[in-house]
Amino acid sequence: MSQAVSHTPASLAQRDLSARQAVVAASVAMSLVIWLDLRDGHLGLLLSVAFVLIAVTVPLSVDVRSLFPTGVLPPALFVGTLLVVCLVAPSAIRVDGLSTDAGLVGRLIAAMIDRGMTLVIGHALALSVIALRILSDSER
Repeated sequence: MSQAVSHTPASLAQRDLSARQAVVAASVAMSLVIWLDLRDGHLGLLLSVAFVLIAVTVPLSVDVRSLFPTGVLPPALFVGTLLVVCLVAPSAIRVDGLSTDAGLVGRLIAAMIDRGMTLVIGHALALSVIALRILSDSER
């Protein structure tokens, strides 16, 4: 008969990512999302949903002692993502009232304002996950 092996929390913790690995994985995932989302020429709902999911997943994937970088990551990841879009495909930033000849900074600010609720939701959920992870840590 085969025996079911249950993993103890200590053995599962060995599979946690380091903070650096989690940041790199999040950056690669956002790059893939941007590539997929820009296939039709503009940013859509995919960016918002993927950002929130990535922002929540990253704090779940690291050890409790490495949570600080995951709390700082969502705003940096969001601004970096929109900056890359402004550099690579400036026409993908479509905001009402934005001039067609707006520069890089203007497009970045307009995109941040237009998609600000995505950042607020993603960062709030990430901070909530971090707080729950700290509160539920058995080694506290």
